[in-house]
Amino acid sequence: MQVKRFSDAKSYDAPHHRNYTGLRLFGAEAGGPKGLIVGVTHYLPGGGAGPDASPPEKVYFVLAGELTVIVDGKETVLKQHDSCFIGPNESREIVNRGNEMCTILVAVAPAPAK
Repeated sequence: MQVKRFSDAKSYDAPHHRNYTGLRLFGAEAGGPKGLIVGVTHYLPGGGAGPDASPPEKVYFVLAGELTVIVDGKETVLKQHDSCFIGPNESREIVNRGNEMCTILVAVAPAPAK
């Protein structure tokens, strides 16, 4: 078993993100699993990511606040404890339209190497 204390999580930069702080918990440079990257992202009001698409599958789980997810022009508001799955190469945009910080748990399955 590998334990990661939240106080030890390191921040990272993610492309196409704005007004946020991302913290890597496991995977990639944080060590641990090879087939899964897990992090926590805090979005300030007005913060978000995209629109863009990428090969990895993603799951977003809202820990606090609200997050608007836009896929194919359709908007869905996720509230605390709601989650969604974004498929490979599915274009999406996420936006915190509220006045409070939104915190999400992000799980990403890296795309297989070619």
